[in-house]
Amino acid sequence: MGEERAHYWQHPALPGVDLLRAHYVHHTFGKHTHDTYVLAAITEGVEAFQYRGALEIAPAGSVALVEPDRVHTGHAGEPDGWSYQVLYPSAEQVVAVAAELGATPGAPGFGTAVVHDDELARLVLRTHLAAEQNQALAAGTFLRLALARAVRLHSSQRLVRDLPAAGRDAARTARDLLASGLEAPPTLEQLAAAVGTGPFPLLRAFREAYGLPPHAWLTQYRVRTARTMLDAGVAPADAAVAVGFVDQAHLTRHFRRIVGVPPGAYRRARKNVQETGGPAPAA
Repeated sequence: MGEERAHYWQHPALPGVDLLRAHYVHHTFGKHTHDTYVLAAITEGVEAFQYRGALEIAPAGSVALVEPDRVHTGHAGEPDGWSYQVLYPSAEQVVAVAAELGATPGAPGFGTAVVHDDELARLVLRTHLAAEQNQALAAGTFLRLALARAVRLHSSQRLVRDLPAAGRDAARTARDLLASGLEAPPTLEQLAAAVGTGPFPLLRAFREAYGLPPHAWLTQYRVRTARTMLDAGVAPADAAVAVGFVDQAHLTRHFRRIVGVPPGAYRRARKNVQETGGPAPAA
């Protein structure tokens, strides 16, 4: 299956949707979340990932379905690693598709994290192929069909956070404080005092609301903010400092662990799309 490779990009015909084509052997995704849905069609090998308290196994031919803001990992499930093609549609896009299908209001959830659905896998792969060939109409069509099939056949719940109002408010305020102070975040004690609660109750409420403790959420948010800056043409070294990482090496380590590619490769792919209006060459 060859050496590790990864290509993370966007196509202008699929606004708001990230695409990843990759083969990983030794790379490990640490605990992280996405603010999007994830539809990952496994084409070779086996991926394993921790998700909702269980170890999920996704062999070739299957599709992994991950919900927004759900903590998960990712690593090879066999020595030769795994290859996959991934779509990251926004929550708004999936909700809109669900509404068009007549689903009950709210964001769809998936009861099963790994599904064996040949047609869904085919639609994910055809979306990638059409985008890579710069066939805008086909790419948009296959994306819509893939989302509709995932919602229609595999959605079994609504994503509802059942958290007491006081805990929800404390977690939200703490999150906003962290987001506004990336370069010099408060200590846990300072954060808890600022929202009027104790450190342990805040940890519990924050984890229940966002799936991660505050320090891990902060790292996620720094990477997401750096991605936005890279999209705008900011150099990785400057983005690293702006979001509170010590240097570019620290950004690179966390960026690749969460996104799957280094920030430099990510920025080059984005720049190519912006300048040419078409797909970037595979890395």
